[in-house]
Amino acid sequence: MPADLPDYYFRTRENGAVVFRIDTENRQRRIEMEQIAVVNIRNGQVKAHGQHVLSAADEAAISDWMAAREQVLDTRRTDDIRRTVDHLNQTAQWAQSDASDAQLQELTDDLLLAMHDLRAVLVRKKADRLGKEPGR
Repeated sequence: MPADLPDYYFRTRENGAVVFRIDTENRQRRIEMEQIAVVNIRNGQVKAHGQHVLSAADEAAISDWMAAREQVLDTRRTDDIRRTVDHLNQTAQWAQSDASDAQLQELTDDLLLAMHDLRAVLVRKKADRLGKEPGR
């Protein structure tokens, strides 16, 4: 089993990860995890842990992980937006068919404000994109 383990482990957190180097080459054949860095995915910052100096292999592994993580997060964001569209459709169906007057009274203003805000942002962004099109 130890031969199957990767050289690095990334403990993900909200804004990045804590990076550990995996070591199985010890007398007890135990898995040892040495923290070597902390990564902030939002600003791209990598801080070596304590007095540790990152090797070129460490930096390459961290860079590869950051690129892969960005792809995962981007895919999740897109999937979340597609789910939001589904939720909006389900909400419209609920409001039309199932919602009581009391439920509508409670939720209508919040929904209208959120949708108004979203619409304003989308219209502004679309206008910006149309204004950048060649020939306009």
